[in-house]
Amino acid sequence: MRHGGQILASELEAQGVDTIYCVPGESYLSALDGLHDSNRIRTVVCRQEGGAAMMADAYGKMTGRPGVCFVTRGPGATNASIGVHIAQQDSTPMVLLVGLPGSDFVDREAFQEFDLRAVFGSLGKAAWVVSDVARLPEYVGRAFQTALSGRPGPVVLGLPEDVLSGMSDVRSDDSVRIAAPAPSRADIAALQGLLDTAERPLVLVGGPGWSARVKSQLESIATRLDLPVAAAFRYQDYFDNRHAYYVGHVGIGIDPKLAEAVRSSDLLIVIGPRLGEMTTGGYSLLAAPVPRQRLVHVHPSADELGSVYRATLPINSTAAAFVEALAGLQTAKGAARWAGWRQGLRGGYEAFLKPVMTPGPLKMEQVILALDDMLPEDAILANGAGNYTGWLHRYYRYRTYRTQLAPTCGAMGYGLPAALAAKLQHPDRTVVALAGDGCFMMNGQELATAAQYGANIIVLVVNNGMYGTIRMHQERKFPGRVMGTTLVNPDFAALARSYGASGEVVTETDQFRPALSRALAADRPALIELRIDQEALTPGQSLSQIRAAALRKA
Repeated sequence: MRHGGQILASELEAQGVDTIYCVPGESYLSALDGLHDSNRIRTVVCRQEGGAAMMADAYGKMTGRPGVCFVTRGPGATNASIGVHIAQQDSTPMVLLVGLPGSDFVDREAFQEFDLRAVFGSLGKAAWVVSDVARLPEYVGRAFQTALSGRPGPVVLGLPEDVLSGMSDVRSDDSVRIAAPAPSRADIAALQGLLDTAERPLVLVGGPGWSARVKSQLESIATRLDLPVAAAFRYQDYFDNRHAYYVGHVGIGIDPKLAEAVRSSDLLIVIGPRLGEMTTGGYSLLAAPVPRQRLVHVHPSADELGSVYRATLPINSTAAAFVEALAGLQTAKGAARWAGWRQGLRGGYEAFLKPVMTPGPLKMEQVILALDDMLPEDAILANGAGNYTGWLHRYYRYRTYRTQLAPTCGAMGYGLPAALAAKLQHPDRTVVALAGDGCFMMNGQELATAAQYGANIIVLVVNNGMYGTIRMHQERKFPGRVMGTTLVNPDFAALARSYGASGEVVTETDQFRPALSRALAADRPALIELRIDQEALTPGQSLSQIRAAALRKA
């Protein structure tokens, strides 16, 4: 006989869980007791449930296995809901475990009681409450099966106190097995026919189910077939950016020439992305529901195919199975026709890499170019949301798979927790978090977690004293009428030192490389505050230019 917490820990071990991110709560003390005896699961204690859930999402992105987060009822669960939303929109496998009041208190609005199914039912793939300790193995297996199947995503599992403390001799300890859809021979033959008549093909990569092996295979196939490859929004590490066949990223801050190429392509082969708002430029690069381009859409979930866009050739397949099948393609009859097209797209990408000078003594384009030059090839960069990411996406060249951790849903506060999860998973690799001043303050407390676990990450805080993205939109709609977007910030370097990290301030471009060198050599977490001019609002336009353009339209 074992109590529910011990059964839960055993079942999590059976599913291959090696790390859990949590904020402890009295509702799941039995589960903590079960984890106490586990020598296979590391429990990372975080400072806020939102940060813990973001770490679980980052783990899921890095490994392809569900990231596991454990929180308490009510306030803890609602704090963690941001991570569930990120995982859902980013197609990241995750399991959120929530301790609940005892079953005998249900529907009395007991202390911190809430309706888990109602709150999380629309946020994730599924939300269930376990009602019997003997069914814990069933529900744990089902949670992992659902999180990994089809389009991956988050599953929320409610665990009442009496279920976790109840006794049972139930035992399963079997890991789930996931069915992987694959393209048929007819699918590949149809793709061959489309390629043979194409003149301006373009491959777009992203979404779930990738690996270093899949990336390498596609790079070889693209070379053999002379196919240009672009990355969907925040999936730039799926194809070596230095590769002659990589042509840029499709999403926020897209090169206008690449955007026009997407529109004018006569064959768009999409491997993995669900073609959401960010990747399609507000559904403008592809017309909905029937695109102008011939569209081959490959996705592991049949439900995604046709949900917005009606593909010429929808293929229900994982990215791995599809890219494996591409080995059977013959050199397309029209390949000679598009050689110039591919070369032109690559030339456009290289031209877009040339830095555009921004206002102020500290140039963000030079900061990112320094990162590109000084960081090792397998360095992991994590970021949240904000205009500061525009410089990173434009000027940094990702080389290795899973060196980019970023929320495609645009959630702020992601960079630091994601970097921490990455460093704990890969302690031998350099990990850098980028955050705006507003972005950092949403989860800056996790620096304490980094210090506690010896996760020596580097944090770059881009400080311009405002919520920059919102100010940009505000200036475009209501030029000069600033309201609600100004920030008064702490001394970020001093704050970092109070956590036990190193901290310094950079105000001029020439100061950054020496500061980065010191951070790379530090034996503890390091934070560099980058104080940039408010005029440096985007990589392409200053604040004054945005305001002036809006005034002219008015």
